[in-house]
Amino acid sequence: MAAAFTPEREAVARRAREMRARALELAEIELHAYEPVLEALRLPRDDPQRAERVDAARAKASESPRAIAEVGAEVAELAADLARTGNQNLAGDAIAGALLAEASAQAAARLVAINLTEGRAVTESADLARRAAAAREIALS
Repeated sequence: MAAAFTPEREAVARRAREMRARALELAEIELHAYEPVLEALRLPRDDPQRAERVDAARAKASESPRAIAEVGAEVAELAADLARTGNQNLAGDAIAGALLAEASAQAAARLVAINLTEGRAVTESADLARRAAAAREIALS
């Protein structure tokens, strides 16, 4: 909404709509992303393929939260920019957007860390959560 009423912000509004669509798509994927992990965990502990299947399922289950963290970071940055430079009558909407986007990035990064404990995806997701936090700080200042 904060971008919608300023003609010079049409590109920001368009990108925000794209990010909303992507977030909805990822939320749908995330609904079922952990099911293969649960299936792998149900295998008998002495199954020689259990550990490999659990690891593979956790890696796959981490893809959607990692992407959610990316969307959250970008939306938080868009919102922070709007909070600072957009229509000040709508700054509250931009700030709320930054806060919610940061929360989604933080939660998603935590899910990646829970699933994988280490590795590039964990580091990248944590970096995205930090980007979102920095954007939130800018939006609130």
